[in-house]
Amino acid sequence: MLSLPGECVEISVQPIILSGGSGTRLWPLSRHSRPKQFLSIGSGESLLVQTARRIDAREDFAKPIYVCNKDHRFLVAEELRDAGLKPGLVVLEPCPRNTAPAIVSAALLAVEREKDPLLLVLPSDHAISPASAFLESVDQAVPAARAGYFVCFGVTPTIPETGFGYVTGDEPVDGAPGCRLVKRFVEKPDLETAKRYVTDGSYFWNAGLFLLPARQLLEEMEQFEPDLVAHCRDAVSRARKDLDFLRLDEEAFSAAKDISIDNALMERTGRAAIAPVTFDWSDLGSYSALWNAGSKDKEGNVTIGDVVTSGSKNNYLYSEEQLLAATGIEDICVAATQDVVLVAPLENQGDLKRLVQDLRANGREEADAHATVYRPWGSYRTLISGQRYLVKEIVVKPGQRLSSQYHNHRAEHWVVVEGQAKIQRDDETMILEEDQSLYIPLKAVHRLENPGQTPLRLIEVQTGNYLAEDDIVRLEDDYQRSSED
Repeated sequence: MLSLPGECVEISVQPIILSGGSGTRLWPLSRHSRPKQFLSIGSGESLLVQTARRIDAREDFAKPIYVCNKDHRFLVAEELRDAGLKPGLVVLEPCPRNTAPAIVSAALLAVEREKDPLLLVLPSDHAISPASAFLESVDQAVPAARAGYFVCFGVTPTIPETGFGYVTGDEPVDGAPGCRLVKRFVEKPDLETAKRYVTDGSYFWNAGLFLLPARQLLEEMEQFEPDLVAHCRDAVSRARKDLDFLRLDEEAFSAAKDISIDNALMERTGRAAIAPVTFDWSDLGSYSALWNAGSKDKEGNVTIGDVVTSGSKNNYLYSEEQLLAATGIEDICVAATQDVVLVAPLENQGDLKRLVQDLRANGREEADAHATVYRPWGSYRTLISGQRYLVKEIVVKPGQRLSSQYHNHRAEHWVVVEGQAKIQRDDETMILEEDQSLYIPLKAVHRLENPGQTPLRLIEVQTGNYLAEDDIVRLEDDYQRSSED
C-alpha cells in the first residue's frame, strides 16, 4: 500500500481537507472548472487557502491530506504553492463519489503513517472565524474522539435554514466536557420544522466538520459498508504517483458506493457525538449566504468590483470586469462575470441548479467552464471568436512552459504584449520581446515558455476550419497531461 511520505511520527490530529465539489449553487462565480473553494471570499485568499491556514500553525497537527477532483489537481497545487503552504499529500479522485469514499481512502493512507490518528475532516469551501475559536473547539472534541466517538461539530442555528442537516444531543460523553452523545440527525427539514428547531434551542446545524478516530472509522465502515471499504482499499493499494499527486485507481474507486459520511456512518453508528461550537460558520452555499457574510454599505448592499448604486437596497452585486450600475432594485442578486450575467432573487435561488442543468442540456459551455481557463502553466481566455478565427489572451507564469505540440486543423499567430517569450518552432528556437510576433503554421511543432521573472502575456490569433481545444497533439509535457487535459 502506498503511504504518506516521511517517517512514522506521533501526531494528535491528521487533517483531511475535502476539495472534491464542483459547485453550482454559486453559478456563475463557481463552476466545475473553478468551483467555490478556489474563490476569494472575505479576504484576498481562496477558501481553500483559508481552510489550510486555520490549522497550519499547530505543531501537533500533521500536514493535511487533500482529497480533490483530478481535474482540479493543478489548481490545488498552485493555490497552496502561492500561499507558501505544504500538503502532506494531494490525493486525486478519478470520479466523484461523495464524502464517505473520500474519507475512507484518506483514513487508509493516514493509518499507514500513524497507528491510530484522529482525522479532522474539513470541507475546503466554508467560512469560519475566528480561527482561535475553531481550534479551541477541536481541542475540546479530542477526548471524545480519543475515547472512540465520532464527533460532529454543531453550529447554533441563527435562522430556520431548510438546506442544512440538524443534530441534537443527549447524554454527556464521559471525560469530554461539552460533548454529548447524538440523539438524532435530521436531514434538511421543512420550514416549519426548522423554525421549531431554532426555537427549541437544543438542535444544531450539522456543519459537515468531523473529528474521527481512524481505526474505529474503518472498523465501523467495515460493518456498515464493507464493499465500499474493499473498493477503497483496492483504489489505494493500486494508486499511482502522478508528479506530486497520488492518483487513486479509477476502476476500483468508481465501484465504491456514492454516499456521504453522514448516511454511511454518522446516522447509523451508536458512537456519534456532537461538540457545539462558538465560532461563526457559513457554508457559503448561496448568494444570500454571501450577502450575510459580506460587508454592507449604508443601504445594505454588498458590492464587489466596479459597482455603482442609486436607490437600491439589500442587494448582492458582483462585477468581475465591467461597470455594474444598479438603480431602484431591492433584495436582488446580480453576478456579472466575463461571460455571464446572472439576475435572481437574493433569498430564493432554488431554480439555479435546474438552470445550470438546462444550460448543459443545451450544450452551453458556460454551464461548467469559466471564460478564463486555468492551466498549470498559467491561464487563457477567449476575447472574440468568429467564422474560422478565434482570439485569445494567454498568460504564462514565470519559469513555466506549455507542452510541445502541434495542431492538425489550425494555424496560430502570437503577439507578445508583456514580458518575454522563448519559442520553439520546429527546429528553430527564438526569443520574442514585447511588440514582436510570430506565425505558427498548421502542423508545425511548437512550444511556448516564459524564461523571465514576470508573467508573459500574449495575444493568440487562431485561424482554421476547426478551433476546438481538442485539436492539440502533445508530444512532451512537463505536467504529464493527456490531450484531453
